Amino acid sequence: MTDVEAAARRFIADVWNAGREESAHDLIAEDCPGLGGTGPEATLAWHRDRRASFPDLRYKVVEVVAAGDRVAVHWRAAGTQAGQFGPVPPTGRVVSYSGASFLRFDETGRIVDVWSVNELFQVLQQLGVEMLPPLPGTEA
Repeated sequence: MTDVEAAARRFIADVWNAGREESAHDLIAEDCPGLGGTGPEATLAWHRDRRASFPDLRYKVVEVVAAGDRVAVHWRAAGTQAGQFGPVPPTGRVVSYSGASFLRFDETGRIVDVWSVNELFQVLQQLGVEMLPPLPGTEA
C-alpha cells in the first residue's frame, strides 16, 4: 500500500516547488482532472501558468491529515508577481497567502483528484487590485 501522506508531500515538493515535471508523470493518474483536460499534462498546465505569473512561488506545508486514500494539506505560499496573472499585469509585488488542497489516490498510489481552495481575494488585494461591490440598481 502506498503511503499517501508521503506521496502528497512529494507532489508539493517536486511538482509545485521544484517544477520536476517527471514527478507529475509518476504521481498523477491519466484521469486526474487538470487545466483543460486530464492527466499529468493537464495538471502541469496549471502549474506552468502559475509559475509564469509567479516564477519564485514556493509552498510550505503547514499541516497534513491523511486517512485511507485521501490527504488534506494546509499550505502557505509566497512569491513575486513577474508575469501576467489573469487580468493583472506584472506588478513586481510579493504575495503571501494560504490554502488547502485535498487529494484522492487510486489503488496504485497515483493522484486521481485534486481540489484546492485558497485566498485568491487576498492575492488580488496584495497585487493592488481594487474590487468594489456594484452600486444598488446596477448590473454586476
